[in-house]
Amino acid sequence: MADPTIVARSDHTISRRDIDPDALKVLYRLHEHDHIAYLVGGSVRDLLLGRRPKDFDVGTSAHPHQVKKLFRNCWIIGRRFRLAHVKFGPKTIEVATFRRQVDPAELPADAETTDHTIETAAGVDHGTELARERAHDRLIHRDNTFGTPEEDAFRRDFTINALFYDIATFAIIDYVGGLRDLEDRLVRSIGEPGVRFLEDPVRMMRAVVFAARLDFRIDEPILDAIKAHRHEIGRAAPPRLVEEYFKILRSGSAEKTLRMLKETRLLKEMTPELDQAGASAWQSLARLDRYRQRFTSSPDTLTNAILVGARSAPCSTVTC
Repeated sequence: MADPTIVARSDHTISRRDIDPDALKVLYRLHEHDHIAYLVGGSVRDLLLGRRPKDFDVGTSAHPHQVKKLFRNCWIIGRRFRLAHVKFGPKTIEVATFRRQVDPAELPADAETTDHTIETAAGVDHGTELARERAHDRLIHRDNTFGTPEEDAFRRDFTINALFYDIATFAIIDYVGGLRDLEDRLVRSIGEPGVRFLEDPVRMMRAVVFAARLDFRIDEPILDAIKAHRHEIGRAAPPRLVEEYFKILRSGSAEKTLRMLKETRLLKEMTPELDQAGASAWQSLARLDRYRQRFTSSPDTLTNAILVGARSAPCSTVTC
């Protein structure tokens, strides 16, 4: 792997004044106890774009229970992906240990599997069925193999989400070309997109979401992979899709995002009713966006019930 691009504090625009003070507390304490501590993911991307991040997530060399020892206000959550949540009143700072991509051969014999079965339908040829079985085998079920910051960057979904801000040096660290893609306003996959989408089909949806929200282009290999694998979105866990839908509806760019999902034909796979909706549904989404854009962050008035009432929440392949 190539050496990372490192941008010194004097050469980038991120200031600690723009970082949530509680996230800074977490970063500083981890660093003071000799752990690597980075601001990671979307918060670094948004700060570099001059946007206000919704969340400030932390990546660290400390294991979850080491984080817990440093913070009395910390809870360990998750099974597939163990995370430390450090609570400050109603606010949560998510702290994740650096991880690496795991080869399926490394998984133990009793590794968790899903309860999906592949059924042979009339008219489905053997090659299609075999491809589905192989896709099923690629789905990531556990992700708790710890790694280095470099390995962690390469296991993330898109280059613009794999940038690190180092609290020790205040530098930006880029292993995957994310800074160049931010400049080019491009959503590009880390690794071969077809493989990455079979590992986690929700990544197809997220590629469209980022492009719509940030007004970026989608890399052609991603569009080709969505065309080839869009049917796999049905294998995503319904609660995850519901969560992604509500994020879209609260984003202030719901109409644009859902129109792009329609163009890529992902919307038809996820919510056929909305894919076939008439003008009134799109007008409702536009009104919702205008209301949301009046606020710097999503207001408390945008409850899930209100969003469902906007006639744009999922109602078919996912359960409201």
